[in-house]
Amino acid sequence: MSLPKSVRAYSSALGPADCVAGTFHYDAISGRLEWSDELYTLHGYRRGEIVPTVELLYAHKHPDDRERCHDIFMAACETGGFFCSYHRIIDARLREHRVLTAGEALMEDGTLAVVEGFIVDLTSTLHWETERAAREAVEGALGTRSTIEQAKGILMGILRIGSAAAFDLLAQYSQDTNIKVASTAADLVQLANSPEQAALLDAFVQELRRRPEGHADSAAVNEGRVPGG
Repeated sequence: MSLPKSVRAYSSALGPADCVAGTFHYDAISGRLEWSDELYTLHGYRRGEIVPTVELLYAHKHPDDRERCHDIFMAACETGGFFCSYHRIIDARLREHRVLTAGEALMEDGTLAVVEGFIVDLTSTLHWETERAAREAVEGALGTRSTIEQAKGILMGILRIGSAAAFDLLAQYSQDTNIKVASTAADLVQLANSPEQAALLDAFVQELRRRPEGHADSAAVNEGRVPGG
């Protein structure tokens, strides 16, 4: 049984890592289940080592997912139509795979005749996506930290205040306006990097200096350098 073009296309779109995707065909009249070579590989076998059966298929489902998979499959077999499930399987080497199974149950005169579909191993793709997300989160955090440090430096230079006082201005403004510190810092850095917007930069800095009554900068007070004081 060859892998349909649609399944190959779906698998190749999942990411740079190779995905195992194979087809199955179940003849409900004879009870015969056929796997493509890829499904043997996914379950940890080679063609000829075992005879695929529905019982063997369920035996490889993760114990916590087995009942749910059975219910989805049986519902399709009773009425016909499409079915889909995301679950885990344990292959012959006890390795866990996260897979997507999709198929169609075909009826003849109200009786189940054939079930056919495909299984795609998403394990490598999910690992790749998780690693990419983690990497982007780290890069984003580092970028945010760098932007805040630049904004603090700008305030320190313009207002001649210390690092703690500069951050307190950003933090207090964020609290008063419900705008994230990182966003305020980014706006400040952007203005500082645009010489033609010097007036806007000055206005923005003055806005940061305006403190609601009772919100004086404790760090700056300790340094004896409250902005405007």
